[in-house]
Amino acid sequence: MNENVDLSALSAQHSGTPRLLGHLARPEGTGPWPGVVVIFEAIGADAVNLRLNERMAAAGYLALMPDLYTGRKAIRCMVPTMRQLAQGHGPAFADIEASRQWLLAEPSCTGKIGVIGFCMGGGFALVLAGQGRFDAAAANYGQLPKELDKAMEGACPVVASYGGRDKPFRANAAKLESALQRVGVTHDVKLYPKAGHSFLSDAENVPRALAPVMRRITGFGPEPESAADAWQRIDAFFGEHLTEK
Repeated sequence: MNENVDLSALSAQHSGTPRLLGHLARPEGTGPWPGVVVIFEAIGADAVNLRLNERMAAAGYLALMPDLYTGRKAIRCMVPTMRQLAQGHGPAFADIEASRQWLLAEPSCTGKIGVIGFCMGGGFALVLAGQGRFDAAAANYGQLPKELDKAMEGACPVVASYGGRDKPFRANAAKLESALQRVGVTHDVKLYPKAGHSFLSDAENVPRALAPVMRRITGFGPEPESAADAWQRIDAFFGEHLTEK
């Protein structure tokens, strides 16, 4: 289950109001556990994305999803948040860093911290991988940073997954793989031919009126077979790079 934590004091963007909430999911047992910052799809912290957070906790990680849209409607936040992603800086990055700092200070966290993102969050995960603060990053159907080789220079290990039916994003798999090879970053990148955008989600979560268009252009929606393989890769990759030796 997700519980709310107040991250406001840790973010320069939220020292007053509005508050910055995080959704925390704990594994079973007493820990300590590695931490993972989970960054949601553009739709925000809805039930589908909160279950992704819980899924990371079930895999053995102290999972914290910052609510980048705290107190505001997703439709008003998507464009400015995506703009910050393209620029590589802004309030959303400060809020994500607040989540990382919270995990570092939490006694039940080992101090090893990864980041995983989906859709918009996958783009954030790639930018953050190159900023030197995380120990591993998982990017799922995320947009690529500008000046890709430069952005990935010195990045933490990266595991990434894309869907072959996701027309706007499918070419990113080969581009990312080539860039990571060129700059010598440990990686595991895979394209799933039968999958589309958001294939790791367990249910569709776009407005009903947009669903037909999304399916046609991006192959949007769950694809359990591809998802099972992708989760196995993510678990193994994080297990290798976030478990203290």
